[in-house]
Amino acid sequence: MTPTLSVVIPVFNEAPHLAPTIDALLEALDRSGFDAELVVVDDGSTDGSADAAAEALRERLPFSLVQQPNRGRFHAVREGLQRASGRYVLVLGARVRLRPDALAFVRERERAGEMPWTGHVHIHTEGNPYGTFMNVITEIAWRDYFAHPRTTSFGLAEFDRYPKGSGCFVAQREVLVDAFAALPTRYADIRHANDDAPMLRRIAASGPIYVSPLFAADYVPRGSFRTFIKHSVHRGAVFLEGHGRRESRFFPMIVAFYPASAALAIAGILRPRLIPAAVVGTSAGASLVAASARRSAQEVGTVAALAPVWAVALGAGLWRGLGMLAAEAIRASGGDRRWT
Repeated sequence: MTPTLSVVIPVFNEAPHLAPTIDALLEALDRSGFDAELVVVDDGSTDGSADAAAEALRERLPFSLVQQPNRGRFHAVREGLQRASGRYVLVLGARVRLRPDALAFVRERERAGEMPWTGHVHIHTEGNPYGTFMNVITEIAWRDYFAHPRTTSFGLAEFDRYPKGSGCFVAQREVLVDAFAALPTRYADIRHANDDAPMLRRIAASGPIYVSPLFAADYVPRGSFRTFIKHSVHRGAVFLEGHGRRESRFFPMIVAFYPASAALAIAGILRPRLIPAAVVGTSAGASLVAASARRSAQEVGTVAALAPVWAVALGAGLWRGLGMLAAEAIRASGGDRRWT
């Protein structure tokens, strides 16, 4: 029997997270009425992620495993979509744990003709300052929704004012296949491609995307300083790829970032005493933004402490992305354009 829903989970070195993610998925499926299959795409993991997924399932759900060299999340999702056979596909991050009634809500709204859905994802904050920081930043960036979470929809005009992502997104299979059909990246190395904004923007151009706190999930963020920094640098390059385009409301900020950061770096080299002032200014500015958003004193303190570090890491990623764009433009002009 052809499943109603295929769940695609791209995985790269996420063995510790797969069992709780799959357990939460199975509970949500049990309450939903979907006939489902699971497609796990192991993107070159070296920590036994594939074995962890198989062990977590224990034949509780039709399961297929795709293994590939490390090509990045975009390629892993696209490969999973090719293997999926369901009418609908849920793309789910390895660290994203569905709430028990999330899929039951989607099933009910799907019968009413409402599709696709992006998840209302809450970032775990308990005992994790990095999670607290990212949760505050996320909710401020998309405050149009998070200030008043509700069941609603958005289209292309409002695209950058609502949270969305391919870490928890369900749509008709053909819609997702079409959205992921074209390579979205201008980087030579596809591992740095933005795996959600360009594709979901295409979907929003064809009709509304729905979001609701009733289609909810929890995301487990990085829990150490090293992984927080590494992930932030990567997200800087990915952010440039997804939003360094005129249609994004973040485009003017990205354009302004480069001359401003270059001027700040030169000033710091010429006058090292300005560096502590810049750190204090970044911390103070971030804490004021958090306080004006009525965040708790603990959240404001966390944002103040981590904002300078995050700004440097994210900025390094943005500069890295610009370097990759320049390198690819040079290669393309010489007729030596390759996708890896």
